[in-house]
Amino acid sequence: MAVLRLFAGARDAAGTGRDEVPGATVAAVLKAAQDRYGDAFTAVLDHCQIWCNGEPCAANDAVGDADEVAVLPPVSGGMA
Repeated sequence: MAVLRLFAGARDAAGTGRDEVPGATVAAVLKAAQDRYGDAFTAVLDHCQIWCNGEPCAANDAVGDADEVAVLPPVSGGMA
């Protein structure tokens, strides 16, 4: 199982910042996460960047047990 790391709104929607999720590809891991966390997570996922092991990735990239898939929602902020 891959380690799924969730940040900001994705973490809030899923109710966790880290989980182990099955899947042989990035797309399969994300589908399993959608099934596990539901509609609120799916809505956030549509606006996120997905990285694998610290690098941008494609949906069809292979994922193994030692891999980390990160869901990174857009972030805003700064100093006023």
